[in-house]
Parts: sequence; structure tokens; C-alpha cells
Amino acid sequence: MCIVLDYIQKYPLRAKQILGINYEQFQSLLKAAAEKHLKMKKENEKQKVRINSPGGGRKELLSTSEPICLCLFYLRQIPTFEILGMLFSVSKSKANATFHYWRKILREILPCILLEQVGNQEGDLIIVQEILTSFKLLVDSVEQPIDRPSDNEEQKKFFSGKKKQHTLKSQVVGLPEAKDIVDIEVGFPGSTADINLFRQQQTKFDEGQEFEGDKGYQGGNNITTSHKKKRNQKLSDQQKEENKVLSSKRIFVEHLIRMIKIFPIASQRFRLNSDVYKQIILIVCGLVRLRIGA
Repeated sequence: MCIVLDYIQKYPLRAKQILGINYEQFQSLLKAAAEKHLKMKKENEKQKVRINSPGGGRKELLSTSEPICLCLFYLRQIPTFEILGMLFSVSKSKANATFHYWRKILREILPCILLEQVGNQEGDLIIVQEILTSFKLLVDSVEQPIDRPSDNEEQKKFFSGKKKQHTLKSQVVGLPEAKDIVDIEVGFPGSTADINLFRQQQTKFDEGQEFEGDKGYQGGNNITTSHKKKRNQKLSDQQKEENKVLSSKRIFVEHLIRMIKIFPIASQRFRLNSDVYKQIILIVCGLVRLRIGA
């Protein structure tokens, strides 16, 4: 018996609050994940040297839909694995192993950014890059707290002066009106300057691509930033009005970041092994794109 899955099936309208995506999106994700799981299972069977006939051995404790629900529930609610196991009627270690197996499948079936979605076909990528030049893309960074590193040099590297704690920084590039996540750079030390991240990320786009960002991106090429008040000087009325117009456009990249932070695993202190950080954030971005229908 799975309490979470039974509850969602009984009250489908609650799915978005519990899993981060609505019930219809959950059902489509179940189908895609199940197909990928069966494909992987068949490939593994071909490599095995069997003594017994297929179908033997211990039966799975969870049905196909339950482990996917478990994985999504953890990303949305981040309970301890002991509590997660209790909710899905499995042991703590089984809950842990199930999550880490299915997160890999979710990563494969959910394109996390627009550039990844079209990246498999070089011709498509070039076309999309050209189309994007008709927009001013929005860019902003986000930081997530991590445990304090034990090494002194690592502490300095990951300490964010802005957040006054040790963090990992990511940078999001989005379409106007928060219609899609175009690109994301994940898991840089908190001390990394926004402008340096931007210059690295800019190489993925057409040379004529224009961007809009906050004051942290001043000095970058092809990016419009708000006016910064100089020492002992005031902004003119025109500069204030231009800042206001830019802020009204930039707010949409904040909306994308807010939707990423709807999943606490991407906003609260990261508790899992740092080796899986990038994959977890990319899975969350894929779920956000599914949520907004990108």
C-alpha cells in the first residue's frame, strides 16, 4: 500500500502541490518513465549469462508507478529516507536505492533546457539559435546553501559574500514572459562572479544574441543592464524610468527561478552527495518545463 499514490489517485487536483506537476503531467511522465525502464531492463537482460529462466527471483516490492511517485515526492517534499520508506511501505535503504535509480531515468526522459532538447540535431540547434536572436533573453543567477566544507581553502572558495554562507551558484537564461528555460549553468562555487558565468554561458549562443540582466552583469557584451548610481550622484528621471521598464521585463526570469525553488531540494540546504547536485537541479528544471508546458 502506497499512501502518497493512493491519495493522489483519490484527489487528482492535489497532485501539483504534492509532486510539483499536475495529475495529467504525472500520468504522461509515468508512461515515458515506464517505457524507458523496460528498455533498460531488456538491454541488461541481453548482457546477462543466465542459469535460471527469466522471471525468477524476488518480486519487486513496488509497482512501476510507485517508485516514480516516490522519486517525485522526494524532490518536492525532501523528507528523510526513513520517512519516505514508511510512506511507501519499504525500508530506508530501499527508498534510497529506488530514488537514485529512478532519478537517472527522469534525467534521461526530461529535457532540462531548450538547447538540450534540440541539441541532438546540429541543424535544429543552429535554427533555434537563429530564432532566439529575435528575443532579448533574460539572465539571472541563483544560490543554494550547502554544508560548510571542512577544508579551509574550500570554505573560501564556496563562501558567498552576498548570502553570507557557503553556496553553490547556478545561472538561468530564460525566454521573455517565462515561457521556457533556454539554458542553465549549474553548481559553481558561491564566490563566482555573475559576469564570469555569463561570459562562459554566452558562447553557447549566436554572436548577435542580446540579453537583459541586473547590475551584476555590467561590462558584458550584448547585455542590457540597469543603470547604477555613481558615488555622490543621482540617477536622472530618464534613467529611473529605463530601470523600471527593464525590471518589468526581468521579473519573468525571477518567475522561472521561483518555479525551480518550488522544489525544496533546489532551494533548501542540499543534503545529498555533492556528486549528484548537477543532475538533481537539471531534473528539477525538466519538471519545471513540463509544469509550464514548454
